Amino acid sequence: MGLLPAPERRTEEQRATAAAATDAVRSLRAVFLDTHVDAVYDELTEARTRHLRVAELASAAAEAFPGLVPTTSQLETEGIRAQAGKEGHEIDQGIFFGKVLGSPLAGPHLLDAMLRPTPRALAILPEFTRTGRADLGSVRMERTDGVARLTMCRDDCLNAEDNQQIEDIETAVDLALLDPAVEVALLRGGEMTHPRYRGKRVFSAGINLKSLHGGGISLVDFLLRRELGYIHKILRGLVVEDGAAWRPRTVEKPWVAVVDTFAIGGGAQLLLVFDHVIAASDAFFSLPAAKEGIIPGAGNFRLSRAAGTRLSRQVILEGRRIWATEPQARLLIDEVHEADALDEAVERSVERLRGPAVVANRRMLHLAEESADEFRCYMAEFALVQALRLYSSDVIHKVGRFTAEKEAQR
Repeated sequence: MGLLPAPERRTEEQRATAAAATDAVRSLRAVFLDTHVDAVYDELTEARTRHLRVAELASAAAEAFPGLVPTTSQLETEGIRAQAGKEGHEIDQGIFFGKVLGSPLAGPHLLDAMLRPTPRALAILPEFTRTGRADLGSVRMERTDGVARLTMCRDDCLNAEDNQQIEDIETAVDLALLDPAVEVALLRGGEMTHPRYRGKRVFSAGINLKSLHGGGISLVDFLLRRELGYIHKILRGLVVEDGAAWRPRTVEKPWVAVVDTFAIGGGAQLLLVFDHVIAASDAFFSLPAAKEGIIPGAGNFRLSRAAGTRLSRQVILEGRRIWATEPQARLLIDEVHEADALDEAVERSVERLRGPAVVANRRMLHLAEESADEFRCYMAEFALVQALRLYSSDVIHKVGRFTAEKEAQR
């Protein structure tokens, strides 16, 4: 590839030459991993005695098996380029993680590694347990009367998610689960400074399309970490080793979400793992992933179970919005209230979820609704398909047009 111009400056003939060479090498990688993925994983994790997170695993694989996945240097070079100017090295990471997650031996071990507390959370935990407060940047949290109240506060972009927000919210989720004084956790959007929504609370605008166009949304640190990290932790809890092999290995707590204004894309996906969802009467929900050209995380996997196949297709494939006051919205949310009644509804909800048997029953419900193995198999396919979508021509065109329109509006 070094003999060719940058991707955005290549002729059609050069693009075809690069694609043929890349396809041939990727076929070899896939065949190699089909045969040796467990041996590779055991080498990287010392026979599954080390718990490496996805970014650590990718870095270790690049060093131990040259040519299998992109190097740190290659990714750093890619990271400063707009999406349209990248070579697409992350597709090789998609192949790698697809094979790892698809393995009944390596896959469960990787899921286990991703359910462990992050080093950042462990470092902050003593101060949080002492003060009950933490400002993590894009997420603020406060513990009051046994409730961890997480507020998403990216007021400039309507809580649209990027790599940094994924880092901050996973830290916050870890703190809520690790703090013994927390009984229930609550997630809500803060007040916005965006001109159109100034002074209003907003839950989430989904993925940050400006960051995606600029090349700032990564497969590993955003798309995989998001699904395997904080969202899966909300559902399954944290893996905590306490030396007692006979007890459940996870720390779980009930979670409540409050939706003001809208939950778009990733925001709507989030609601599918919460125990109780409260929405303002003027709020709406949507998963415009097909319009954006990408896969809505595990939304395809979970929405059809919650809402049925027909409504799921309307929402994901056709871009249908669901308004909180529609009858079908009750498949996604539990309560709808006028804005001035939301706070009281929240307090009633967290009080109901304090019951001593709530955690045990939510654990059993989740086992019945979504097995870890089914989730693993879905994510194995997602890793590659999402990587391919990131570098598809339609996505690059769409995010470029979106950014140009936003700049013109300014």
